[in-house]
Amino acid sequence: MYDPKAIEAAIAAHLPCLHVQVEGKDGVHFTGLVVSEAFRGKRKVQQHQLVYQALGPAMGTEIHALALTTLTPEEWERLRSELESR
Repeated sequence: MYDPKAIEAAIAAHLPCLHVQVEGKDGVHFTGLVVSEAFRGKRKVQQHQLVYQALGPAMGTEIHALALTTLTPEEWERLRSELESR
């Protein structure tokens, strides 16, 4: 069983992250938000692959599912601005 904080640390250790947040209560199914400069110019599938690579063999074995939202820093700022203006 994995702790969300351990997943956050693994991602942050392998990607230059502006923000990483992972949640999950059962130790095998998680949701995550990752904001990274490394995502610039990449399609969503490529962004997700970068995160999966950071997690190595745990992804798909100990971590059964990780529903990801991946954003560039600019996308993150736009989203935050939109949410703050509501």
